[in-house]
Parts: sequence; C-alpha cells; structure tokens
Amino acid sequence: MEGSAEIPNGGPLAGIRVVELGNLIAAPFAARLMAEFGAEVIKVEAPGEGDPIRKWRKLHNGTSLWWYLQSRNKKSIAINLRVPEGQEIVRRLVRDADVLIENFRPGTLERWGMGWDVLKEINPNLVMVRISGFGQDGPYRERPGFGSVGEAMGGMRFTTGDPDRPPARTGISIGDSLAALHAVMGALMALVRIKSGHGAGQVVDVSLFESVFNMMESLVPEYDLMGYVRERSGGSLPGIAPSNSYPTAEGSYVIVAGNGDAIFKRLMTAIGRADLANDPRLASNDGRVTHVEEIDGVITEWTRRHSIEEVTAALDRADVPNGRIYSVADIISDPQYLSRDMILPSQLPDGTNVKMPGIVPKLSETPGVVNWAGPRLGEHTSALMAGLGYDPSEIETLVASGVVARSDAEGDGA
Repeated sequence: MEGSAEIPNGGPLAGIRVVELGNLIAAPFAARLMAEFGAEVIKVEAPGEGDPIRKWRKLHNGTSLWWYLQSRNKKSIAINLRVPEGQEIVRRLVRDADVLIENFRPGTLERWGMGWDVLKEINPNLVMVRISGFGQDGPYRERPGFGSVGEAMGGMRFTTGDPDRPPARTGISIGDSLAALHAVMGALMALVRIKSGHGAGQVVDVSLFESVFNMMESLVPEYDLMGYVRERSGGSLPGIAPSNSYPTAEGSYVIVAGNGDAIFKRLMTAIGRADLANDPRLASNDGRVTHVEEIDGVITEWTRRHSIEEVTAALDRADVPNGRIYSVADIISDPQYLSRDMILPSQLPDGTNVKMPGIVPKLSETPGVVNWAGPRLGEHTSALMAGLGYDPSEIETLVASGVVARSDAEGDGA
C-alpha cells in the first residue's frame, strides 16, 4: 500500500462513486469490497470518535487493526448528520453518487431529511442500499438489530454447537458479513440494470436475519413436509454422511468429507475397510445417513491410530477431501494462501509493516487492489467538500461550528 493514491482506472468498478453512511460491520464491509475493486468510496463518519470500529478489538497506537482493514481504499469525511448543514453536505454527495450504503435503524434517515423519497429526487439513478436488522417494513422494522440477533432469528444459532450444550456462535460476526455480501450483490444487480439502460435507481433492502436465513438450505421444506427440526449436531452435517471432524493420535482434529458415493468407497478402501466400501447398504447417501454412527466410529478408530500428517497424506493419496483445522498461525504460513496472494504485506500510516488478508474474488483482467489502509478521521473532508462546491471560507466556517471535522494532517496520505 503506497499511500492515498487514486485507484487505477483498471478496476471493474472504476467510475462508480459510493457514499457510505454506516458504522461497525455490515455496511462498512460491503463498501470495503466495492472499494477494493475500484469504486471511489466516501465514508461519512461522525466528528469526534468516528466509526466505533476504530476502537474495536486489538489497537495499534490507539487505532483498531480491524479499522485499517475494514476501511482500506476509502476516503473519510467527518460530518454531523444531526444538523441541517451536515445533511445538506450528504445531499450534495448524493448528486453524483451511484450507490449509497447505510445501516441506520429504519426511519433515521427519513427524520434527517435523507429518506429515499428525497434522495431519488436529487439523483433518480441512485442505488440506495439499506441494511438493517429486520428490513425496512414489517412489525419488527424499528427494532435494533445486530448480527448476533440476525444469526439467532435467522436459524443459524439453533443449529450451531453440540446437542448437549447451549447454542453456540461462530467466532466471527458472520451475520453482518452475510448481510454485506447480499448488499453488494443487490447493489451490483441494480447498477447493471441502470448501466444497461433498463431502468432507474431503486432501494436494495437487506436485513440481517434474512441474509442468515438465506443460507439455511432445506430447513423450511424439511419442516413443512416432514415436521423435521434440524438441531445442533456438533461437527457433523446432518443428513450428509460421512462429513465430520475426527480426532488424530496427537489430539488434533481433521475434517473428512467422504459424502460422495465414489469418494466414500475410496475413503473406506484407504482406511482398510473394503467391506464397507462394497456394502450395498452404504452405496448411497440415504443409506449412509441411516448408519452414520457406525461409519463415524470406523473412521474415528482409524484416525486415532495415526498422526494428522499420516491421515492427511493417506486421504490425499485416495483423493478424499480433507483438511486440518487451521488457526491463524497456520493460515499465514500456508503455501496455498501465499501462492494466491491471500496474505498481503501491508503498511500502516505510521510505517509499521503488517500482514493483511488478500482480496476475494480473483479477477483475471481487472483484479482488486489495496492502495491504502483505513484513513484518519476526516482525512479527506476539505478535498471532498471543495469538490462539492464549498469555497475555503465556507469549509472553515463549517469546521469551526463543528458541522464537519478534518484530521490535523489532512492531505498527506493515509
């Protein structure tokens, strides 16, 4: 990352301007993905502390390492959205924007004079992406909604963990991240419609609970037709066999996915159980599911006798999908991660070198790029306001009154 240079024109989203009115995870993650592929992302933050994620998790010199990742390639403008002068700045930003992404509680922007009815009059081709806990309508629309609540009400928590323990959560904010992915997908679909001349702007309404619910596979029809309620099942995947985590001799675990018919035969042969490989009861998945405890027991008995290196080597030779359960220490030294540029050498604003995650997906002709880490609060305030037609004296007045804020070293790079 070589400082706050403009993103090259080769990005697939070059020429797309995104205004981000979001805090914490869902909206900022969606905007980050667009920024990595060439969109100009203008992040609007509150003067003072800015996005709370600046202080979340591990801090380096007072700023979160997560912030530097979550806001890379973005420009920061600090605006007080609760006053009319600040709202007017956002309305000016919207004039030339392609996308606005926000994750306030429904009704908030309307109270500030920035609802869809107002913004579409300013820019009929605007795509307004609205991320909330429960959506823009319905009886729960005004409830506060975090990703953890979306995971719970979307069905994920009920199915996660061991059956004899309380529902568990994944170690990351998966509900927020799923909402962000749906938000980007919706934004791009809406942009394609506009850019192809088939329509004008529209609202993309993304809720946290629906984004999680969309991942829940056949949960609903299984219940509706059969009364089946999918429960917590630990490391296994109900109805698909064998697919589980299995202990090895040194006490670590390996994931084995032998649930394809041909794969199952190769797996059983590799572990010395040709009898089961050729057992007609186990020839297809429905039969294996009926006998899943027997199969898991056989695999466990074999893995427990061998080290994880021996297990993975044997399964690789048999072309059976398997994998170690990686910690971050495993990830950053893994040759596959390194060969695909998924561990990027990066630099923080103070010159500190740090590794960061790479970019997904990989585009052959217009790959994503990282040009700078998350900016200082209000780093681009003056430059962006000048581009909106504010003269220097107006900017100084707005700074003095607290309507906007800027960093002390604005303009000397992120």
